[in-house]
Amino acid sequence: MSAPLAPGHKDAPAVALGPTSLVLGAVAATGVWPSLALAMLPWSFIAGPLALAFGLAGVHYARRGIGRMWTAVVGTALGAVSVAGLLTLIVALTAW
Repeated sequence: MSAPLAPGHKDAPAVALGPTSLVLGAVAATGVWPSLALAMLPWSFIAGPLALAFGLAGVHYARRGIGRMWTAVVGTALGAVSVAGLLTLIVALTAW
């Protein structure tokens, strides 16, 4: 057995943070679209902050060489857009 049995740093669970953030960000960002806002509101309310948190963690690990930076950054941006849209919606509804 000449191959090492220990997992490498590319096999860490942190590799999945960027793609998970990207998928959650895409789901959350559809809730900002006006025609889909009502149908996607519960999903956006959950997926937006999760995409933001997972994306920031993915950026943290990508800077250390674990995972890909672009998926984490795009997921973080989509999560931030969703959170900003949800906060704008809440402020608009409370001001009415």
